[in-house]
Amino acid sequence: MVDENLAPVADGTAGELVVRSHQPYAFSPGYLGDPEQQRDSWRRTGDRVVREPDGWFRFVDRIKDVIRRRGENISSYEVESVVQRHPAVAAAAAFPVPSELAEDEVMVAVVVRPGGVLDPEELARHCASQLPEFAVPRYIETVPALPLTETGKVRKAVLRERGVTPRTWARAARRAHGASAGS
Repeated sequence: MVDENLAPVADGTAGELVVRSHQPYAFSPGYLGDPEQQRDSWRRTGDRVVREPDGWFRFVDRIKDVIRRRGENISSYEVESVVQRHPAVAAAAAFPVPSELAEDEVMVAVVVRPGGVLDPEELARHCASQLPEFAVPRYIETVPALPLTETGKVRKAVLRERGVTPRTWARAARRAHGASAGS
């Protein structure tokens, strides 16, 4: 595992998973037009992981999907896992949207189960009971379906580009020690 400067990180610290093979030509030499993909025979995966004390790796998130809010790195994967445990939620995608303070705010797009009803305030309370305050979504929007790739992965770039819409529910802004945005 390495940090953003490709320096090794200690066990218990999140970093990018890099891999290599002892067999020549076991991996492709890289992506067309991306000479940075392979350095010193190590392949960058784009996955942010933590190596646990028992030697196993715990997936945290795709590096490009990490949300940066008020100095904290938030795993969209962890937010999605909590949101999807709500009984009215069929699917969810967490992604960053610009904050008026700086960095990002957390937004989730949610597909409601057939016949289900979702109260965004209740979903926010559900999240607050299982996530640190800084990771609780500020914005929640129900959508009929998530945009997917041909292989079934959520196209988060489409959601990020769309961002907050008039249909998006927003947690009330709270003032704390001079902060002016919702926390």
